[in-house]
Order: sequence, then structure tokens, then C-alpha cells
Amino acid sequence: MAGTVSMPTSGARGTARPATTYPRPAARSSHPRRIAIIGGGPGGLYAAALLKRLDPEREITLWERNAPEDTFGFGVVLSDETLGGIEHADPVVHEALQQHFVRWDDIDIAHRGERHTSSGHGFAALGRRELLEILHDRCRELGVDLRFRAEAPATASLSASYDLVIAADGVHSATREAHTDVFRPHITAHRCRYIWLAADFAFDAFRFEIAETEHGVMQLHGYPYAPDASTVIVEMREEVWHAAGFDELGERESIERCAKIFADALGGRPLQSNNSTWTTFRTVVNDRWSHGNVVLLGDAAHTAHFSIGSGTKLAVEDALALAACLEERPTLDEALAAYEEERRPVVASTQRAARASLEWFENLASHLGQRPRQFAFNLLTRSRRVTHDNLRLRDAHFTEAVEREFGCPPGTPPMFTPFRLRGMTLRNRVVVSPMDMYSAVDGVPGDFHLVHLGARALGGAGLVMTEMVCVSPEGRITPGCAGLYTGKQAEAWRRITDFVHRQAPGTGIGVQLGHSGRKGSTRLMWEGMDEPLPDGNWPLVAASPLPYRPGSQTPRELSRAQLTDIREQFTAAAWRAARAGFDLLELHCAHGYLLSGFLSPLTNRRTDAYGGSLARRLRFPLEVFDAVRAVWPEERPMTVRISATDWAEGGTTPEEAVAVARAFAAHGADAIDVSTGQVVAEERPEFGRSYQTPYADRIRHEAGVPVMAVGAISSWDDVNSLILAGRTDLCALARPHLYDPHWTLHAAAEQGYDGPGVAWPAPYRAGSRPPRTGRTDAPKPRLTLST
Repeated sequence: MAGTVSMPTSGARGTARPATTYPRPAARSSHPRRIAIIGGGPGGLYAAALLKRLDPEREITLWERNAPEDTFGFGVVLSDETLGGIEHADPVVHEALQQHFVRWDDIDIAHRGERHTSSGHGFAALGRRELLEILHDRCRELGVDLRFRAEAPATASLSASYDLVIAADGVHSATREAHTDVFRPHITAHRCRYIWLAADFAFDAFRFEIAETEHGVMQLHGYPYAPDASTVIVEMREEVWHAAGFDELGERESIERCAKIFADALGGRPLQSNNSTWTTFRTVVNDRWSHGNVVLLGDAAHTAHFSIGSGTKLAVEDALALAACLEERPTLDEALAAYEEERRPVVASTQRAARASLEWFENLASHLGQRPRQFAFNLLTRSRRVTHDNLRLRDAHFTEAVEREFGCPPGTPPMFTPFRLRGMTLRNRVVVSPMDMYSAVDGVPGDFHLVHLGARALGGAGLVMTEMVCVSPEGRITPGCAGLYTGKQAEAWRRITDFVHRQAPGTGIGVQLGHSGRKGSTRLMWEGMDEPLPDGNWPLVAASPLPYRPGSQTPRELSRAQLTDIREQFTAAAWRAARAGFDLLELHCAHGYLLSGFLSPLTNRRTDAYGGSLARRLRFPLEVFDAVRAVWPEERPMTVRISATDWAEGGTTPEEAVAVARAFAAHGADAIDVSTGQVVAEERPEFGRSYQTPYADRIRHEAGVPVMAVGAISSWDDVNSLILAGRTDLCALARPHLYDPHWTLHAAAEQGYDGPGVAWPAPYRAGSRPPRTGRTDAPKPRLTLST
């Protein structure tokens, strides 16, 4: 949140020109003498100032189509990190900025008549016009040629005439659009409309105000940028914007309407505009940021939603990195490659956080039922950059109040609160996620499974899940997959559940039942994941005769009689699972396996009663669920794992995922285990920390069913944050439990927790504190003499 709030703006915009191949001398020096900059926003101006300061002999020309006093938006927020970089690179600019900053620490969230304040956040803001004036003055002082009210020449012409061309021409970059074949931009429009406004008073905090109107939910984002002025952004879903009639209002009528809706937040004061129009945020991603001696910078290269405030921050940091790389590298090619290599991971991380924040506000209506203080915590942690732990450091009073409302006993982290599913109460919210081990022989789990699952049960998790346990020999993924289709297999599983119940009392053990479908008859993972067996293949069956990927075996489409047989295989396996002593049963309807294959429109092309509409695609998975639930003991819970998106065009939509969850819940599912993907080989997942959690969050709030979140949840801080925000009820972790079988015990020790939510086995209790290490600090000097 302590980033930059900027308006996607300025810069040269014109008619798109045909792509051009830029002339390039070989091994051009990375110390360009003649530099052209397109766009006079903060990024372009700061790049000009830095490059001129590093080499006063450079000839730097900047073109800006607007007048020097023109600007869009009102205030800019800069983080301490960005300011530190500016201070080291150009103390003159830093000192000028300091004279204009307003600073504050609080964030206010107003929701349903209550206002909650969180402190300790540390913001610094100034007017966008003041920022530009400071940069104009610095550029003129250094000798940069600033050309206002001037369209830049064509990029190809500049490239031929200058050593380096910096395209800082904004979100609508003409440079980028004229050469899409080179930069290959991906531009995503989002679901909310927003307008950039101002008020003639200073908020005393960063203000979030929620208005529930007859037309739908609207929100205000406001913050001070001067002693007598604040930026105000009003945002709402597109359909709310239309329903409220904003599409038919002019600028003046729009801002008067916004001022009336948010009169409480504004104290009845009016709002001001600056050529303000309603717009839709667009996320810009480019495959490449440079070509020849032309390089993209700032919004031309990437955008991040204003709700985490990072537009100007990213542009200024781009300028710093570009200037440094040009100084450090011997050739221009190396310098531009180094610039992109340095900045791309930072930008990608920011864009992931911005996407999470953006989508949270898009789906704001689903969170309105939360208690106001929990709602405030949810809002503050929406991007996953602010977490439970660092919010507790910033404002312990606020965080402890949220914990008390949630039901955390004193000194108890949220992850160590109990959770009840039907007749089973889990002592904490940590689940060892199902992980295929490919180590069974003829479907029989052996000593490896006993040690693997037993170790993780001793490790303190509330629930330990088996890998996908197959319901038939033909339903295995690989020859090493475990099963529950024979009595011998059930006896072997009983040995494991007995160990868990005896040695880790209070830990539940669950079984995940599934059938591989079209993804079966493949090699062990480490021998070639999803690769067909070199010999000994068994025939595959699926919803439709579609191979998983080129070279995979084509499955047979299941007949009605075969569907009945498979349903009975699931039922028999569930009966054996109950006899084997499992506490919970999960039906695997995700990841492209058999039941998932019926749910996804990409893998179900049937024309009978089991294909077509979502209701028909659900029919067979629900039949299997009902059959299993009928034989599974009433007091023991059942969950269902689903893929909430296929990460592929034409696949399962988030709305369908909610409908699928509702359907299973209506049939008796006690919770939904919300995963994503692995349904089609051509998927393009958006990986990142906790990247699947928003799907669980949406299902929890819209379907009204408990959920289990999975997907790159790796720290106990993440678990606490997700649980306390109400985005999930349980957190399932896989790889962290491979790295550390005692992950939950260590999470308790690191948080200083020793209560009923976790239990150290008696033989391990001596290890409940981190072992001491050798001293790494040196004694401090007794006396320091000044020189």
C-alpha cells in the first residue's frame, strides 16, 4: 500500500505505425551520447535527469505532447524504498521532494456504519503537479532539452538519429502499439470503472469507504497529498456503473453524484475534477521491453492497479535501474538486457499483488457480510503483501482486536484455532495436502507410506491426507500408485491409520479417492511426468475420447454401463476406507482426472445426458458422490477437491466453480478443497504466492460452504493471514511438508505458541525450541574515537 498512486497518462500518442526494423550498429556502447525520451511523465523526466547528471556531456531531448502545467490525477504516494533510491541517486531531487511531502500513518476503513483504523503504515505523498515541476526544474538545471506541446518524431526516425530511445509514453504507448510484433504486449481490461477526483481538504488517513447503494456496491479510495487537498478515486463494477446511470452523465454531474454518495466521508464537501473521465483499468504486460536501441519504461512496459499504488513508483525505479545498467555494462545490448532482467521479477511480483488487490475490489460485494473489523483486516491484507505478522508489528492493538473477534484465545495464532467438520474437530487449521508418492507395489502402501504419513502426523498438522488412492487397477496414474480396490490394500492402510491415531492423537487422517481417467498408464513422475509407459500400458477411459496431450494414449468414451461400474468401484473403495479407519474422505474431482474430466467443458464433449450444460457435466460426479456418501459413516466428513479454473480459454469459469461447489454442498459435502488447473496440457497458470486462494475465497463467500485453500501457501504467516481474513477455513500445504515434516510444530515454536492447537510428541518435546548456534556477532567496541 505504501506505493505510488498514479494516473495512467501522458506521453506521446498518435496513429499506430507499421512495425519497423531498427538499424543497429554492432556492439553499440552502453554510454549513449544522444538520447531521445518520449513522454514527460515522472519516469521519463527522472530518467532524463539521472542520465544527464551521470554524464553532463550527453545530449538528451524529451518530447511531451502536453503543456508543462498539464497533468492527470492529483496526488502521488512514494514508498520509503523508492525515496531511498532517489536520495542515493540524486540528493537534489530528494531534498526538493521532502519539502512538499505530507506524511501520515493511519488507514481508515469505513463499513456499515463502523470505522476502524489501523496505524503504523507510513505514507508520504505530494501533488503530481509539484512532482513534475521538481523534475522539470532539475532537468532544465542539468541542461535537458524539454519540448512540450510537441509530438515526438516517429520511433524509427529517432532510433536512426539517436543512440538510445526511451519510450516512457504511458499506458497507451504509441511506441509499443506501433511495434506490437516486437514487444508483444498483453493487455487485460478489468471489470470496474473508476474516476480520478480531488477534494479541497486533507484526509487524516488513507481512507477506504464502502457505499452499498440500490444499484450495487461502490468504493472510495482517498488520501491526502497536500495540507489542504486529497486525492479521491471512486470505483465500482461496470454493471453497477451502468445501473446507477453514470454512463449517461457528464463530468460535472458525475462528480456531484459521487460527492453525494460519499457525503459522510467528504463531510459534505464537493469534489473537483481535472478533465476526469470514467475509465477501466488495463493491465499491461510485454514479452519484451527493448528492441535495438529502443526501450520501454514505466506504464509503457507494465502497469499495476492503483489500489496498491505502484505506477509512479515502478516508473521511477525503472529509471534508476536503467541508468545504473547503462553505467555498469559495456554494450547497449547487455545494458538493456540487464535492465529487463533486474526489473522484470520486481514488476511481476508487484503485478501479482496488484492483480490480487484489483480482484478483491472487483469482488468486494462477496465480503460485505463479514464483521466490520474482520472486513478491515481482509481489505488490508488483500494483496498478500501486508500479512498478519507485519500488520501485528505495525498495529498490535488492531490485530489483537481482530483475533479476539475471530475467537482466538489470548496468545493463540489463528492457525491454531480448532475447526469442526461434521463429527470431527481438527485441533488446528493446517492440512498436509495430498501428494502422490508413486511408491506403492500393486497398489499396496508399504513402509514408505507409513513413515511418510506417520512423520507428518507427528509433525503437528490438524489433518494429514493420503495421496490420490485409486479405486481400480485401471484407475491408477502410474504403476506406483496406491489403491483401495483389494482387502490387502485396506489392511495396509489400516496399519497406517492405527499408527496415526495411536502415536499422534488429535490428528485426523483422510483418504482421497480418485480415478486417473485419461491421465493414467504413465511413468513414475521422476521417470517422465505424464509420459506413457514404455510397455505394459493398460487401456484408458474418460468422459470423451480426448488424449491428454500429443503422444498420450487416447481413452475410450465411457458407456452408461461402464459409468455404473466405476461408480460401484468408488463405493467399494469408500467402504474399505471406512473399515481401514480413515477419519475423512475426499472425492478427487480436480486436475483432469476422471471426475474432473466430466466437469470441464474442455474435456467433456459428450452429447448424452452427461455432457453439455454444467448441470449435465455435474451429473456423473454427483452420482458418484451420492453413492460414496451413502456408504461413508454419517458422522465422518466428506470433502471434494475441484479445479476452480482450467487456466485455459473455454474452460471452467469462476462462476461455474461456485456453482459446482454449491452443487456438492447441496448433496452433503462438508467442505470444498479448492485447487486449480492440471486439466489440460495447454494451460497457462498465473503462478505466485497463494495464487489459488482467491478461488477458495470466492467459493467460501458465494457458495456459503467451508473451503480448503491450496497453492503456494508456504509460511505460517500466510496461513494466519488467510484464516483471519476469512478467505479460507483450512490451509493445505504440500511442498513445505516435504521440506519439513514437522512444519506445524516448528510454526508453533517460532511463534512462541504452546497450547491445545498443537502437540509435541513426548519423545520430541526437547526439540520444541530452536537449537542454539554459534555466536555470529562480535563484541562491540568499548570506546569509539572521533577523527
